Amino acid sequence: MSTALPLREVDAPVPAAVADAAEDPPFVPPRWRWVRKHPTLIVGALLLIAVAALSIAAPWIATHDPQDIDPLARMQPASAEHWFGTDALGRDVFSRAVWGGRVSMIVGASVAVLATFFGIALGLVSGFVRWADGPIMRVMDGLMAIPGILLAIALMAVTRASLTTVIIAITVPEIPRVVRLVRSLALTLREQLFVEAAHAVGTRLPVILVRHVLPNIVAPLVVQATFVAAAAVLTEAALSFLGVGVPSQTPSWGNMMAEGRNFVTVAFHIILYPGLLLAATVLAINLLGDGLRDALDPRLARQL
Repeated sequence: MSTALPLREVDAPVPAAVADAAEDPPFVPPRWRWVRKHPTLIVGALLLIAVAALSIAAPWIATHDPQDIDPLARMQPASAEHWFGTDALGRDVFSRAVWGGRVSMIVGASVAVLATFFGIALGLVSGFVRWADGPIMRVMDGLMAIPGILLAIALMAVTRASLTTVIIAITVPEIPRVVRLVRSLALTLREQLFVEAAHAVGTRLPVILVRHVLPNIVAPLVVQATFVAAAAVLTEAALSFLGVGVPSQTPSWGNMMAEGRNFVTVAFHIILYPGLLLAATVLAINLLGDGLRDALDPRLARQL
């Protein structure tokens, strides 16, 4: 009687497509992969958009006139009528806070644009015109030797207080920082082969700067502009807090904190909300700058 031997189980080969599907991670669209790669940029941009939207919509969302004085409602806490409470003159803190954001946004954007523009012009001339390098950089070194806030206070002391004067006073100390950055980049690009080739074929210097040099320094300049804007917002608040910024009747976060510093123990909310908005704005701009630095880095861009 024959005994049947047990059949040996043979593992069936797994198709290659099935094996690859089991090992590969799920497909992520490139745009979502980019978002996951740069969360700092997204958070900073969203936070800055939120603060900017509050400032732009101030005429429609402000519950009271920011200049309306009501002595009977002095230093009241937050309520349904006054969302952030009132200050020492009975003015609505919420309305003044959202209107004050306009001053900070205008100052930050204006200083960033002006400082970047003049910094590019002076930095490129200093980097490519050898005889102009020494005089320009000595002037920039002299400006950088003076603390920015002291230079701004000195400029404000000899002029009439206004928003335009504040922008100019903050822009002047920020220009040397941009000039030094642009000059260092220009000195590096000046020795590149494509710039030497453009010189060899007789291309004029302004054309070389606009067509070949400027596109290669846009990324670091964008990042630098964000940090200039953050510094400008803080400097404007400091100048207003010291009483040498925008006129005292103009609602700004610095003015609000200066007016409420004498009432901290009895009405802390007067400086709390403008301080939080100021901190959120500066944090958003810094996060945006950090995110742009990572996103515009070509070494990191290859890894996306």
